[in-house]
Amino acid sequence: MDELAPDCAGGESFALMVLGHSMAPEFLEGEIIVIEPEGLAKDGSYVLAFYRDEWTFRQLLRTGAGWTLHPLNPAFADAPLQDLSAVRGVIIQKALPGRRRASKHYI
Repeated sequence: MDELAPDCAGGESFALMVLGHSMAPEFLEGEIIVIEPEGLAKDGSYVLAFYRDEWTFRQLLRTGAGWTLHPLNPAFADAPLQDLSAVRGVIIQKALPGRRRASKHYI
């Protein structure tokens, strides 16, 4: 996480804004997601990963060969993982700025 937030402690939750459309329709551009760096990554979790020198936000799916970073938008491709070392945090909440009732928890 050093490159993303050098001043944050390893276990401290933080928020990011969703950019792009790879996780639509569940996560829309402009929504805020809260990441738990030490959260339990499991099949079906939404995760923040550092994959191929880039930060990405995807759904983690277990496959026969291991793990996959799966975008919800079918216009984007899955990314296979050999192990979970690329996963750097689990999304625990999303919110639309200015709309408290639009908030949703994932754990």
